[in-house]
Amino acid sequence: MAKSGTSTQRVTAIPLRGPLLRGSRRPRVALIGRYGAGKSTIFEAASSPVARHERLAGVGGAYQECVVDVGLDQITLVDLPSIDSLHHLSTHDQIVLMYLLWGDQWPLVTKHEGCNEASDFPAPDVLVQVVDATALEKDLELSLELSLFGRPLVIALNRVDEARKKGLFINVQALSERLGVPVIPTVAHMGKGISAIFEAVLDVTRKKTCPLPQPPTRHIAESLQALKAVIARPVIEEVFQVPRALLLSQLAENDDYFLDALSTHFPALLPEIALARAQAEHTLPRPLSEEVHADRHHRAALLFEAVSSPRGSDSDEGWRRWLDELFLHPRWGLLGSLLVFSLVLLIVFEMSAFLDSWTSARLADWVQQWQPESTAGVVGRAVADGLVGLVGIVAPYMLPLVLLLVALEESGVMHRVAFVVDRGFHHIGLHGGVAVPFLIGLGCNVPAISAATTTGTRRERVVSAILITFVPCSARSAIILAIGGKYLGGLGVFAIFMLTLIVIALLGKLLVRRYSESTPGLVQIIPPYTLPVWDKLWRKTWERTEDIVTIVTPLLVVGSVVLALLSHFGADALINTALTPITVWWLGLPVVLGVPILFGVLRKELSLLMIYQALGTLEIMPLLDHVQIFTFLVFLTFYVPCLSTFAVMLKTLGRKEAWFSVLISLVSALLMAGAVRLILELARLIA
Repeated sequence: MAKSGTSTQRVTAIPLRGPLLRGSRRPRVALIGRYGAGKSTIFEAASSPVARHERLAGVGGAYQECVVDVGLDQITLVDLPSIDSLHHLSTHDQIVLMYLLWGDQWPLVTKHEGCNEASDFPAPDVLVQVVDATALEKDLELSLELSLFGRPLVIALNRVDEARKKGLFINVQALSERLGVPVIPTVAHMGKGISAIFEAVLDVTRKKTCPLPQPPTRHIAESLQALKAVIARPVIEEVFQVPRALLLSQLAENDDYFLDALSTHFPALLPEIALARAQAEHTLPRPLSEEVHADRHHRAALLFEAVSSPRGSDSDEGWRRWLDELFLHPRWGLLGSLLVFSLVLLIVFEMSAFLDSWTSARLADWVQQWQPESTAGVVGRAVADGLVGLVGIVAPYMLPLVLLLVALEESGVMHRVAFVVDRGFHHIGLHGGVAVPFLIGLGCNVPAISAATTTGTRRERVVSAILITFVPCSARSAIILAIGGKYLGGLGVFAIFMLTLIVIALLGKLLVRRYSESTPGLVQIIPPYTLPVWDKLWRKTWERTEDIVTIVTPLLVVGSVVLALLSHFGADALINTALTPITVWWLGLPVVLGVPILFGVLRKELSLLMIYQALGTLEIMPLLDHVQIFTFLVFLTFYVPCLSTFAVMLKTLGRKEAWFSVLISLVSALLMAGAVRLILELARLIA
């Protein structure tokens, strides 16, 4: 704990396991595996919104690449084209092998090809093989081949849930010990185990641990002694720059690529190699290529039998699995997230109506009885109005919403929601981790911005904070529902909310271009389900709402006093006149609505009350038509949320970004309201 004056600030200590792997130390990690094993799913779960897409050597299969944050470390993650085995490689598979071995620094043996001049692909430092647990025996053949590369290897054992449903259980520890590599069980489409994969990657990078040797069976090894002696020459090792065991295996299987390379650079060696292969085949019952491949297949089958066992269906933790199917399933996981959002909003709005009637509503009725005429009395009444407004924000909406969201976060549900919506947020250049602040914004933008500015890169913090100011908070939603629901119907209310979503998506794309620094990928951690602890709930809730007391309260009171004094000294007419270009000329509204618009800066509910006061009636339809009502609601929806929101933006993002947010709000409100008015007026003329 670090103390400063009377306030305390909690500091979290993160232990360092070695030098930070960032910048030039950042390891390059290649995902490799068969088609459909799940490597692209793992890449997408961890990738940046701005991943790079290229083709190997301009002719090979497409690959994806991005930088990913793993705690304080970083990795460069590459999703390579699929490959089944190194046996009888196709042309595209040969290119994958070349890039696995050499990257874009091809050795002398490849100089005659000359197709890597424009490439920018360093060789990977760590290999991550994604295997399908339901077809493990087939994938283990590639595992045995990758162990010959002499590089750190991590195996992602994907689809373990499906394997268990089929009654297949894999001894992960035994498999890891046999291969000498970390084996991480994963359910990639649900985000499970992905963070553990990259933790293992960092561990093998620091320790520089490589797989255990996986030699062929004894009779195969003995038959290859002559061929091994032929290639055991320094000049061959210098030209090929590959582990000798891998070169021996490929030449034994009569790999066309390596034989062609030998014929180009060492034509005199071809007769010796042919003789060595003939001697080997003389001791074997089948051709050498078939025998080596069959031996590897046999060793993979033995390994599979040693680490797997059928034990019937897995029935443990059924309710946890059911919840994960609801929240993390790639098809209906989004539906589960929407269900969570709907329940949260339903509970909060039902609870807020009750709390508001017992707190701010009673205080407001009591304050309304005070009608001072002196300047001092007006100031006192303004202070009271500001405090009542504060209670109206905190008690009915903010505390219940934040408390409920913290409970969902502590239980592990919100992490699953963030994982599911991650790909959707990628379309506007953000990660799914900002989903929770956006949801908080439906209650109040103030704690939402505070939550959004505590995680991620500066780019994400600024963009998400600005976009959250466009999320309809409870106050704006109340106005939309109160006026729009009464005079525009359900379709009109739905159109306003849909317009908000469209504007947020478009603004997100524009803001991402303004803050163009790269955004690293982020691994969404999926924690186990837990019951929230009450003390922790209250502490986190206070941490996310304390800005209201420390920052917003004085500004809310000061703003209330300023606006009250303007009204007290008869400045209403001046304000309405000054805002005529906006209210009358641009929006087509009565001039008397200038003051309600200005007072909306203090708190949006005041706009609703002052509309009735300015028009002198609770039935506004005779004075405003449908076009004017829709235009006015659109303007209030995008207009600067409130003084409290600006205060938090000022504290968390700084003066420049706070004022930039205000500018965007004003411009967006004017443009959208003006466009809506024009479209509706034209539609009315046509009709």
